[in-house]
Amino acid sequence: MTDYAEEQRNELEAIESIYPDSFTVLSDNPTSFTITVTSDAGEDGEIVETLLKFTYVEKYPDEAPLWEIQSQENLEDVDVGEILTLLQQQAEENLGMVMIFTLVTAVQEKLNEIVDVMKNRREEEKERRERELEEAEKVLFQGTVVTIENFLHGKRGLSEVDGAEEKRQKEEEQGGQTQTHR
Repeated sequence: MTDYAEEQRNELEAIESIYPDSFTVLSDNPTSFTITVTSDAGEDGEIVETLLKFTYVEKYPDEAPLWEIQSQENLEDVDVGEILTLLQQQAEENLGMVMIFTLVTAVQEKLNEIVDVMKNRREEEKERRERELEEAEKVLFQGTVVTIENFLHGKRGLSEVDGAEEKRQKEEEQGGQTQTHR
C-alpha cells in the first residue's frame, strides 16, 4: 500500500530545497503551497511570471493535485489557458509519480516560449515599420516614369511655357518703353 503522506512530505522537502525563494506553504491540511514561476529575461529584460498554487489531494500522486494560477504578470488570457491545458496534460502523463517539479518545469518552459514569441512579435513589428518607411521613401524619390508620350507632352508643355515667358518679357519691355517715353 502506498504511503501518500510520506511521498507528499518527501516531495515538499525536495521542492523547498529546489525553489527556496519562490516556495511558500499555505496550509498543512490539506497540504497547499505556492511556487512563483518566472521566465528567463528576454532581450529587453521583459519577463513573464505566474504564481501557481498546488493542493495535494488525499491519494496524490496516484491522483493529480489541484492547481490554480493565483496571479500572473505579462500573460494574456490565451497564455493562461495554454498553461492550464499544459498542466492538465502533464499531470495525466505523470500519474503515480510525484510531479510538482515536472509541472513547474513545464510551466517554466512555456513561459520562456511566451517571451520568445513576444520578442519575435516585436521584431516583426519593427521590420514591418522599416518596410513601410522604405516604401514611403521610394514613393518620394521615384517620381514619374518617363514614357515617350509623357516626354513629348512635357516637352510640348515646356515650349508653351517658354513661349508664354517670351511673350511676357516682350510685353514688359514694350510697357517699359512707353512709360519712359511719356
